[in-house]
Amino acid sequence: MKTTAAVLIELGKPLVLAELDIPVLKPGQVLVQIAFSGICHTQILECRGYRGEDRYLPHCLGHEGSGVVQDVGPGVTKVKAGDRVILSWIKGSGANVPRTVYQWGSRTVNAGGITTFGRHSVISENRLTVIPGDISMREAAFLGCAVPTGVGVVFNTAQPRSGQSIAIFGTGGIGLCAVAGATIAGCTPIIAVDIQYNKLMLARQMGATHCIHAAEVDPVEKVKQVCPNGVDFAIEASGRPEVMLQALYSVRDQGGVAVVVGNARHGEQVELDPKQLNLGKQLRGTWGGDNSPDRDFPRYCRLLSSGKLNLDPLLSKIYRLSEINDAIDDLEAGQVVRPLIDMAME
Repeated sequence: MKTTAAVLIELGKPLVLAELDIPVLKPGQVLVQIAFSGICHTQILECRGYRGEDRYLPHCLGHEGSGVVQDVGPGVTKVKAGDRVILSWIKGSGANVPRTVYQWGSRTVNAGGITTFGRHSVISENRLTVIPGDISMREAAFLGCAVPTGVGVVFNTAQPRSGQSIAIFGTGGIGLCAVAGATIAGCTPIIAVDIQYNKLMLARQMGATHCIHAAEVDPVEKVKQVCPNGVDFAIEASGRPEVMLQALYSVRDQGGVAVVVGNARHGEQVELDPKQLNLGKQLRGTWGGDNSPDRDFPRYCRLLSSGKLNLDPLLSKIYRLSEINDAIDDLEAGQVVRPLIDMAME
């Protein structure tokens, strides 16, 4: 069996559509027909070479999506053929099979435990979660990364109490989901910070009470106009080292918490004044919102079903697989917040 996938052959060059031979499934592997794939800023870093040397070229990409199980390898018990599934880079229960190799004519193409930029993909069992019946495949694709990372960094990492203040720096797909998570958690005020008006308007739709256009003003000063002592929590979701510092500067002394979500480019550094920590502030990291998929993904599905979590603002544009390079360019330019590839579109 063959499938079409977008393959990264050379850093800094467009992805190439390739006809790949699907290998025989190993124990713990699952063949999934992809319905939708999201595109994350992580893929921009990978494609442009911003993560440094890439030893696995050529290789497949993509780490969030939805699809239907076509076949399962030996020992797989978590899913079965016909199941609708969320595909996520975040590991849950089940076998962990870290590598797949496809054939592309005489060439080999590498893939990790999950890739989603193709019509079919071999996925490790532990990267799959069954979708409840009332969740659409389009929404389910966002449950692979944007939702668990953005909502999870609020629920699992920051853990604000109702009534506490929060600022979200960077309102792309993950930042918007953090705004949604803060709204559900009862935070007030919820301050969204970005350099693009279009993203701030979407943040309003997700529940932000205040918006700061950081291209025109000092965002830390503006945050402290809203909360003179600083906010209780700040979430950084831009991947920019200077913004990571802004998040830390914006939280209150003696207990304020800044959490870094964004991925910086390879080699970039944060130069930190340790006085900020002497003031009793905390700077934390997070591993994709610190989720346990078997525990947390069903919760996010329930929030979707109940209407408490609205992902419509993220659904700005849908692309064909043949348009994947346009989708990556649009994401990098800030024209869309979370592109979706619909594998059924020709």
